[in-house]
Amino acid sequence: MARLAVNPTRMELRRLKERLKTAVRGHKLLKDKSDEMIRQFMNFVRENKQLREEIEQELAEALHAFMLAKAVTDKQDVVEALSLPGIEAEVETGEKNVMGIDVPSLSIRFKEGGDFLPYSFAATSADMDTAILKISELMKRLLQLAEIEKTCNMLADEIERNRRRVNALEYVMIPQLTETIKYILMKLDENERATTIRLMKVKSIIEKQEAEAAEKK
Repeated sequence: MARLAVNPTRMELRRLKERLKTAVRGHKLLKDKSDEMIRQFMNFVRENKQLREEIEQELAEALHAFMLAKAVTDKQDVVEALSLPGIEAEVETGEKNVMGIDVPSLSIRFKEGGDFLPYSFAATSADMDTAILKISELMKRLLQLAEIEKTCNMLADEIERNRRRVNALEYVMIPQLTETIKYILMKLDENERATTIRLMKVKSIIEKQEAEAAEKK
């Protein structure tokens, strides 16, 4: 691992040690966050799978009822029955926080005074009523499914971004800082040894000069 290009000084050593301490602490926090996000993500995935299977089953039943209704009802009567909505609905959008991520929150509200079955019962079969009522009941669950799937997508993206941060700290920054600190410590030790040797040589020269001066006296 390549070390950082820094001056091997004690001030730089102290600064790098603080950076390393912060990086290690940040790595642990991000790793813990990543583990919790993965746990939350798996919960949403299981919920999404179960809800999707239930909705697909109910949609299949609704479509089956609609096909039976088309088989016994005149095509023009079917078109007229479905041409005008009998009730108005409003979709309310918002946000909620999941692990620091603002994910969508969706809900549907049906206006009062409407009727899910605004057509004449005489011209349509009971299967048509069953199909429309089933689909109307599924609207809230379809919005719930869309909300969960979007949450899963956003969590997956955030998990990937967080994983890259963790890897950058674990495999790049922390090893670089560690290697640089070792290098500075080695250089400081070398400088200290060199200084000690120089002092010893100076002391030896001074002692030699003092001895020669004493002999001349």
